[in-house]
Amino acid sequence: MSGLVLPAPPLPTAPVHGSDDRFAVRRIFCVGRNYADHAREMGHDPDREPPFFFTKPADAVLTGDADLPYPPATQDLHFEGELVVALGAGGRDLQAADAGALIWGHAVGNDLTRRDLQAEAKRMGRPWDMAKGFDGSAVCGPIHRADGPLTQGRLLVEVNGTPRQDSDLSQMIWPVADIIAHLSRLVRLEAGDLIYTGTPAGVGALQRGDTVTVRIEGLTPIRTRIT
Repeated sequence: MSGLVLPAPPLPTAPVHGSDDRFAVRRIFCVGRNYADHAREMGHDPDREPPFFFTKPADAVLTGDADLPYPPATQDLHFEGELVVALGAGGRDLQAADAGALIWGHAVGNDLTRRDLQAEAKRMGRPWDMAKGFDGSAVCGPIHRADGPLTQGRLLVEVNGTPRQDSDLSQMIWPVADIIAHLSRLVRLEAGDLIYTGTPAGVGALQRGDTVTVRIEGLTPIRTRIT
């Protein structure tokens, strides 16, 4: 059997609440415009759009309340607080009623975005990869074990202690089970996949020196300082 011509890269992982174990991250999927108020905030009609998805590299995950150096090639770094769903099993072509069985747990997340690059990509009809998938862009808190999807709970984002986003998971256009079912019709989902489920209105810019804190009721909050 042939060996690797280069050493295997480190395996991206996320912490597990109440344990020294780590959750191996396979892929990161994100849902766009999944709260009606945020869809309107971004200039779209939430009543006409089925869920759509983009991805981040698995090694974009940032954990442990780590600091993040202000990323290059942007003057408009935005926070987007959201619920993260961690899958413990796989499947494809699922029904929403069966999707909850795939869930291993939930975490608090922050889908950091180079908004100026995203605006340029939209204007030119280009992919969002460099706007969404940069190093450290997938902030993820400790994953809490769960028996099924979260359907409600306050989501609060503060920047330097000032509330900026304040909503509830019940305000999602597409709830967690529907998101999993839709995504499973596009790709085969597998254990280790993370799904960032969208953000409510109130997204905004971060500057060097800012600390952004994301909280979801019942989950461990995450704090990220921009350096």
